[in-house]
Amino acid sequence: MIKLYSFGPYFGLPDASPFVLKAMTLLKFAGLRYVEDHSGFGRAPKGKLPYIDDDGTIVADSTFIRFYLEKKYGIDFDAGLALEQRAAGWAIEKMLEEHYYWLLVQARWIDEGNFARGPAKFFAGAPAPIRPLVKALIRKKVARSLRAQGLGRHSKDELAELGRRDIEALSVLLGDKPYLFGEAPSAADATAFAMVAQTLVGELVSPLRDAVAGRRNLIAYRDRLLAAYFPSFASA
Repeated sequence: MIKLYSFGPYFGLPDASPFVLKAMTLLKFAGLRYVEDHSGFGRAPKGKLPYIDDDGTIVADSTFIRFYLEKKYGIDFDAGLALEQRAAGWAIEKMLEEHYYWLLVQARWIDEGNFARGPAKFFAGAPAPIRPLVKALIRKKVARSLRAQGLGRHSKDELAELGRRDIEALSVLLGDKPYLFGEAPSAADATAFAMVAQTLVGELVSPLRDAVAGRRNLIAYRDRLLAAYFPSFASA
């Protein structure tokens, strides 16, 4: 059975990481059984989660997990899509993963209130005497990464505008369809669902959350995928 290395449930979702949640969703789409292991971060091949162990085959990164599942199990997550739709799906994924994700990181880790309500809880297992130092070091590392990526150089208002545009684009592309390209989910839905769900958690107070909360189709999208694939986390 596939073992998925993950952080574990936080903030009313199956995992704290959008990329782990994406990998989980892909596995659900594929109908593949898996077990979670929350102890693998220190051994992560690329220093990040998720990664999987499939009977000794280690695959790191949610996108390469997708490629592996498609090749190993003969799955086409974009089955039924035209070439243009497949290309659009890839573009949507990259907008969300290479741009919007960093806006979410900034909102979670740099804003003091959001950090205290959210990521600060990740350090509960660290020894109390060094916990403040560990938090400060990790946040400094995150801030450096954001500046190197480029978004960390923008003002709060500029970041909010960029986020609103990403959310508007996603909402318009989804429209009134159940999934991005119609009645069945595709690979891009795993990413889109993960980012929308992570943005809507109550611990995040941000223009990003306001932008998503103002789009009824995105809220319904989150609810629909939770109910279909993670019913224990769906709203009553």
